[in-house]
Amino acid sequence: MPSPAPSAIPDQEVAVHRLTVRSPIGDLTLLEHDGTITGLSWEAGPRVRHGTPTALLAEAESQLAAYFDGRIKKFDLPLAAPGSKFQKRVWKSIGAIGYGSTRSYGALAKKLRTGPRAVAGACGANPIPVLIPCHRVLGASGLLHGYSGRGGIMTKATLLYLEGVRAKA
Repeated sequence: MPSPAPSAIPDQEVAVHRLTVRSPIGDLTLLEHDGTITGLSWEAGPRVRHGTPTALLAEAESQLAAYFDGRIKKFDLPLAAPGSKFQKRVWKSIGAIGYGSTRSYGALAKKLRTGPRAVAGACGANPIPVLIPCHRVLGASGLLHGYSGRGGIMTKATLLYLEGVRAKA
């Protein structure tokens, strides 16, 4: 008899590698699974290292440091954000917004043939903020609206400021 598919095995452990790095917007924990970055979150507490970081996590740490120092403007990392088809379409559009540029929720909604609130919901559900730059999405007339990362709008304003954007609160 063939063995069950991995998804059919209850409580199967999945290898997820983690690395917490320091940044100007707080400690950030990167998650890697199957050779892709699958998450970035704000981590409270001490630096988390589970042994030696994988090559990908070390590269992500290096690229984040270069981004915060203004040495790179685009990340070159394999990302696999878990989400719905719609969310992934929104995140792909957000990923196309260049460093130092912004788009409104409405402009993205028009491009994707949906509503601004749906775009805002997908932004709020972004599991890899900074790397998928949802901080570059603003409200109408360039106004800052919510941000899912620790610090909310202040963190969003800080990321935009680092990129040379002066947004309105």
